[in-house]
Amino acid sequence: MLILSLVLLVVGANWLVDGSAAIARRYHISEYIIGATIVGMGTSMPELVVSVVSGLGGHPEIAIGNVVGSNIFNVFLILGVTALMMPIKYTRTNIRRDIPLNIAVSLFVMALCALSIYTRGEYGLGRVEGFLLLACFAFYLWYSLRSDAKQAVPDEEVEVDLGRYRSMAVCIASIVLGLGGLIFGGDMFVDAASAIAREWGVSEAIIGLTIVAGGTSLPELVSSIIAVSKKKGQMALGNIVGSNIFNLLLILGVSSLVQPLSMGDITFVDWGVMVLSAVMLLVASLTFKKRVLDRTDAILLLLIYAAYMAWLVMG
Repeated sequence: MLILSLVLLVVGANWLVDGSAAIARRYHISEYIIGATIVGMGTSMPELVVSVVSGLGGHPEIAIGNVVGSNIFNVFLILGVTALMMPIKYTRTNIRRDIPLNIAVSLFVMALCALSIYTRGEYGLGRVEGFLLLACFAFYLWYSLRSDAKQAVPDEEVEVDLGRYRSMAVCIASIVLGLGGLIFGGDMFVDAASAIAREWGVSEAIIGLTIVAGGTSLPELVSSIIAVSKKKGQMALGNIVGSNIFNLLLILGVSSLVQPLSMGDITFVDWGVMVLSAVMLLVASLTFKKRVLDRTDAILLLLIYAAYMAWLVMG
């Protein structure tokens, strides 16, 4: 089952990246926006399903822990691994709009959780906060697409082979089948790993922050690795930043509308590490004015993630 899940992940990621890149080429949409919307939202579908089901099943700490843990995993581990493979260049828009927006959204959601102690009597997210998050997500989508449409410049990265992707139907089928492979493969991994962890007596919060978060982020991991292997660094970056914003605004928004969420064992240290992950992307872009997430930055990201995992285990 493990080998089958890995095969599904790799094949699905290839189809998703190639189909998405073909659409980007066809309509002159930047690969970053394609990564942040089609790829980012698609690969975050496992987080959406897990968070909603966890909330309905009486495990709200897994719902919040899944999102917080996934965002930490996405930046520190996934971008760490991908930048170690191939340095990722930042665009001016990444530095001025995309990454600061990710930081702002992270701080905003953390503030909502903190302020809920005065409105709900506990730390978490209620239906009012959920509605507000969904409204912010709708604005984010509109703003990103509108801003990108104004630029409307062809992407400078290596072209995908359009021989198989001349038809829009083929592009869409490639994306849908790719997402299906990613989501199903990731789900197989999460089920097995979570069952083992529960047998070992691991707490629900730790499972949400580590195994479930990592497992539901497998689509982002594999699709980002495939993207950089095809020299599409902007798509990989857009996938991660877009997924993180999607996780915070849409997934927590929908989950808290369905069932109010409490933080449980999730601490503000966990939230702080998540915000740090967003800040680190901006710091890397400004260090020595290089505008590149290079291998030195990648090693630092991986070391921070290792330290955080050690803190969770020891705590």
